[in-house]
Amino acid sequence: MSMEFLFASGIGWIVAVGIYLLLRGRSFPVVLGLSLIGYAVNVFIFGMGRLWSASPPILGTQPALADPLPQALVLTAIVIGFATTGFVIELALRSRHDGGSDHVDGQPDEPAAGADAEGRR
Repeated sequence: MSMEFLFASGIGWIVAVGIYLLLRGRSFPVVLGLSLIGYAVNVFIFGMGRLWSASPPILGTQPALADPLPQALVLTAIVIGFATTGFVIELALRSRHDGGSDHVDGQPDEPAAGADAEGRR
């Protein structure tokens, strides 16, 4: 197997797990899914700069040069993603506090068997 195939498969699995978590009904798995998809995009952008081994990121006498632009983009995306994740966590906590439920759609949990309309037994 080639390194590119393993790299693409790893990104695919991370995106698949992120989408699975996004489709969950609770807010915390949705936040984790968004974070995983953000990480997968960062790795994808980093990989688009080619997977060079022992190549300098600046111009020199060597024929193979690593591209510094994807590295700079990923570094910026990591900082922005961290701030966005903190903001989304705060929104999820606020929604839980205001709505009384951590469901994404705002619907309360199903009442347990033998419980009345307010969830009391």
